[in-house]
Amino acid sequence: MVVDGTHLIAGRLASNVAKLLRKGNRVTIVNCDKIMMSGKKFSIIGEYEEFLKINSIINYKHGPKHPRRPDTIISRMIRGMLPFEDKPSGKTDFARLRTYIGVPKEVKGLEKIQFEKAKITKDSSRYTTMAEISRYIGGTNF
Repeated sequence: MVVDGTHLIAGRLASNVAKLLRKGNRVTIVNCDKIMMSGKKFSIIGEYEEFLKINSIINYKHGPKHPRRPDTIISRMIRGMLPFEDKPSGKTDFARLRTYIGVPKEVKGLEKIQFEKAKITKDSSRYTTMAEISRYIGGTNF
């Protein structure tokens, strides 16, 4: 299944994709940079900056690793909704997930779906895109 993330709310998208992965489907999410986060931009970016301050006292290489690109942020969100640490099935479910910035040529011709319940309901200016969040928290150019 190929899911187009344009103008979808991140949390609702992640929960729907996690359910599909638990059922055994292969899921590819395209346009991860256009997925929206609801809430005020200032508070969202502030929460991410607080999250980035969490690190190891001994050595930064010991973790935790913080995702900064839109596709890795979304995949980490979905991983949090799967039983990744608890059951081996969670790791196999997560292995069936692919996330991309933009649309790669492998999936250009395939039909893309969107979840109706995950679409934004208000004006898009009230939401923040994952690309904006990534730029503020130090994501690489994509």
